[in-house]
Amino acid sequence: MILENLEEHILVLKETISSYQNDINFVANECIHRLKSGGKILLLGNGGSAADAQHMAAELVGSFNNKKRPPLSAIALTTDSSILTSISNDFSYETVFCRQLKALASEKDVVIGISTSGESKNVINALKYAKEINCFVVGLSGNKGGALNKVSDKNIIVNSNRTSIIQEVHLFIEHQICTIIDQHFS
Repeated sequence: MILENLEEHILVLKETISSYQNDINFVANECIHRLKSGGKILLLGNGGSAADAQHMAAELVGSFNNKKRPPLSAIALTTDSSILTSISNDFSYETVFCRQLKALASEKDVVIGISTSGESKNVINALKYAKEINCFVVGLSGNKGGALNKVSDKNIIVNSNRTSIIQEVHLFIEHQICTIIDQHFS
């Protein structure tokens, strides 16, 4: 069973990278351009995707492969429990990320929404708002991309319906984006 899972993982990873290599490079270069222009990278998602958002922000603010580069401006909108719970309680969970973007985002920014289904309402609402204010909007999704196809400038889709494989491939994609950014700011 472990080898079967590994083989499926490798197949999906190869298919995704083959299909989206140019988009991954484009996203990384847009992040570089926006960071150099005073923008920031804002990341969001639910559950395991929230953890991915936090992981990627940590790689950019801290260090990924190059400890000598300066810290880069990245914020995971998934980390402040007081903000998350107050917005969810006072407004709705569907607005938990959008409201934060209204406070923090500008047209200089990149907003990365991560949703394995591509259908998370709070992620979709946030990305719609980000598009309205001219952020560069990136989706990381699974299966066929869902509604993230309509609200993203680039939606990188992992062609699987297995959440675990989608998340594992998302992490690989996030690390590739960080690698390209890291090399530029060395």
